[in-house]
Amino acid sequence: MDTLLFSSDISLDLPRYLTTKKYSKLGVLMDSQTINHCYPIVSAALPEHAMHAFEAGEVHKNLDTCRDIWQWMTDANFDRKTLILNLGGGVTGDMGGFCASTYKRGIRFVNIPTTLLSQVDASVGGKLGIDFNGFKNHIGVFNQPEGVLISDEFLQTLPEAELRSGYAEVLKHGLIRNENYFYSLKTENWQTQHWKDIIAVSVGIKREVVDKDPKEDGLRKILNFGHTIGHAIESHYLDTPYHLLHGEAIAIGMITEAYLSHKFLRMPAADLDTIQQKLLAVFGKISIADADFNAIIKRCFQDKKNDGEALNFSLLKRIGSCDFNIVVGKEAVIEALEYYNSLAD
Repeated sequence: MDTLLFSSDISLDLPRYLTTKKYSKLGVLMDSQTINHCYPIVSAALPEHAMHAFEAGEVHKNLDTCRDIWQWMTDANFDRKTLILNLGGGVTGDMGGFCASTYKRGIRFVNIPTTLLSQVDASVGGKLGIDFNGFKNHIGVFNQPEGVLISDEFLQTLPEAELRSGYAEVLKHGLIRNENYFYSLKTENWQTQHWKDIIAVSVGIKREVVDKDPKEDGLRKILNFGHTIGHAIESHYLDTPYHLLHGEAIAIGMITEAYLSHKFLRMPAADLDTIQQKLLAVFGKISIADADFNAIIKRCFQDKKNDGEALNFSLLKRIGSCDFNIVVGKEAVIEALEYYNSLAD
């Protein structure tokens, strides 16, 4: 990634940034929400461009939508010197980057993340991809964007549920890497954070980890704390009326994987209590039916950290310190789900 820019006025900083780039054509990719709420913030400041919007939602992060995006690129006669702006949340950045990286063997793209989740998580690291047959991020590549422009102005367009979803990743950054940061984060009136400062700290934590391990051979796996079970839960409920946002599912994943951290790495019981109390204070609690346990565990076996038939977890030694490649059996995952269900609402 050539540029990471924290913007105070995206309508000024984006056109300034584009004057530093050479490109033949400019394309702007959005979803059906972003085109109504975020595109108007920057549209007047953009030079001549082609645009495309796809239907919003994780359920549309698939090959069918990619086919439409590639067709748009083809119809617009985009060549290999075209620059794509991915304006939107994590789905737009992941899928737009994937489509750009595979169109004509790769064209450049810039991410302009518009959700808290995409700003603190997907904006850094170069992970691109789509869901496939119910498995999250199953098809994809590593490829860095030309640049990332982050502005907290876009957060004003978010429903509270989407803001809270991104807050799960903020809490995770403290849990895996910075104890003081975790304890500084609000759970009461959490919506009143100084978001610009929080985004900068969280991006700094993720960038430091990614720079040490770009391809997730080791240390970078700690960023997946809460995601082995969390992604499985998110995918399991994706096509049901019981749909969970990413952060809502990851919050459950972090509580259940904190239980596993206590069981396997002897994380202090006091830390486990603190984690579940802080997460429940923000996200509340749902009930996971016992009948769903096996289906959720089956999805855990598709996690990309796994080695053969072993379930590999990233678990906490304590708040602020995380280890990886911890092998956990199916019965322990069931215990963790039962522990979550046993917590008071």
